[in-house]
Parts: sequence; structure tokens; C-alpha cells
Amino acid sequence: MSDRSGMPGEGLVKGLAVTLKTMTSRSTTQQYPDVAPELPPRSRGVIALLEENCTVCMLCARECPDWCIYIDSHKEEVAVPGAARPRQRNVLDKFDIDFSLCMYCGICVEVCPFDALYWTPEFEYAEYDIKDLLHDKDHLGEWMATVPPPPAHDPHGDPSKEETTAARKAVAPARPAAVRPKPGPAAGGTTP
Repeated sequence: MSDRSGMPGEGLVKGLAVTLKTMTSRSTTQQYPDVAPELPPRSRGVIALLEENCTVCMLCARECPDWCIYIDSHKEEVAVPGAARPRQRNVLDKFDIDFSLCMYCGICVEVCPFDALYWTPEFEYAEYDIKDLLHDKDHLGEWMATVPPPPAHDPHGDPSKEETTAARKAVAPARPAAVRPKPGPAAGGTTP
């Protein structure tokens, strides 16, 4: 018996070494219900909603490949002092996510331009009835308390676009205002 390297049984010996090493090490059992597991920092549990940031732009519902986000809203007129006419704004009436359909791809979190959707590490939201996996905006808002803070910026990494722009503006000298010539008689001509 020989493998690709030409040495007879070399792959067999490596496989047997892995088996023996695994057999001699103690198995570790996680005592899950009694001891909470240590999750990685970017684990995906459930999606939380920050209702104040939602502008009902519908991007999350349109981009969802499973069509599991349901949004409903109405328009309200807002009187702005000094404006010629009142403005209209969307008011969120319903924001539901059906977690029985969701595949946790995270597209909705990524496309939200106003940071209204967040990943939380909460994963214990099992239900006895599949209909109870349809969570409304109030239920989604309760998970905002469990959203971890964003990671600190890497001091050895590239600065963010906002930091670079602010630093450039702070260093740039103030430009003098452009001086325009005063209107007057043109050279060699008469004034009308």
C-alpha cells in the first residue's frame, strides 16, 4: 500500500497518530444549560432593532433573500418653523422579522444606511410554536441592551476616512478669500 508521496504507509501512520492522540486526550463536555458558553465576539444570534434610527427606507426588506422582514408605516406632516410648507416624514408602524424563515445571512444589517439593525449574541429564543418566532418591533427593541459595543480601532491600522478628512482640514491653512476686480471702465473703452 503506498500513497502519493511514494513512501509505503506514510499516510496510514499519520492517520493512526491522530487517532491515538485523540484517544488519549480527555474529552471536554460543555455543561450548557448550567454554564453559559463563551461565544466569539462577532457571533450572530438574533437581530435587534433600534427603532429611533429606522427611517422606513425599506432597504432591509427589499434586500432580504428570504423575504422575512415585514414593514408598515404611515406619513405624518411635521411643521418646521420658518419653512414655507410642512414636511412629511415616515413613521414606523410595524417592523417584524420572521426568524422561522431567516437564514441569518446579515444582509439586512449590512445594507441599513442608518444603523437601525444590529447583531446580538443572544441565541436562546427558541419557541414551542413556530408562529411565535415572528418577532415585532417591541421584541426586537428589547435585544438592543445586549448589543456589544463596537471593537476599538486598531492603533496600527489605517485611520478611518472621517479621521483622515478631519486631520487634513485641521492642518490645511485657511485660504484667503478670492479678490475680484471691481467693475469699472474697461481698458481703452467707454462705460455705457
